[in-house]
Amino acid sequence: MKTRPGRVVWITGLSGAGKSTVAALVHARLKRARPGTVLLDGDAVRQVCGNDLGYDRPHRLENAHRISRLCRLLSSQGIDVVCATMSLFKECHAWNRRNLPRYLEVYLRVPLAELKRRDPKGLYRRAADPGPVVGVHMGFDEPAAPDLVVDNAPPMTPRAAARAVLKAAGIPA
Repeated sequence: MKTRPGRVVWITGLSGAGKSTVAALVHARLKRARPGTVLLDGDAVRQVCGNDLGYDRPHRLENAHRISRLCRLLSSQGIDVVCATMSLFKECHAWNRRNLPRYLEVYLRVPLAELKRRDPKGLYRRAADPGPVVGVHMGFDEPAAPDLVVDNAPPMTPRAAARAVLKAAGIPA
């Protein structure tokens, strides 16, 4: 018997856009319906894989491909995946669309001024060392055709953003 592929909800945006927060809320709702649902965070995957990559474009792209391949492995076994990752590369998004049959790409768009105000990791307040800050010191590929764009700045709340993602995925909030 062939397993139906799991869905992959790919939540992307710059650092501080709310990816992890929104993904956790989406994951909690999905997990009630499908207990085997998995939450992947780009930073956590980097750590699990040995943190052997730097923060320049080629290393960031390799990390994005690792995350994509992990999503494919899990979804091929019928597991739903909610993924919070920067991974702002057109090559990555194109690969996902070709290789993840139930793929939903969500872009959390936040103005740079708001990202600098939030700055949960202190990235925007410091110099580029240990790595360049994407969107400040390094360019990025804004998703060309995401399935959903959420302007995740006030008055938008994390819960409202999560509801929008669930609606786009066809899941009752």
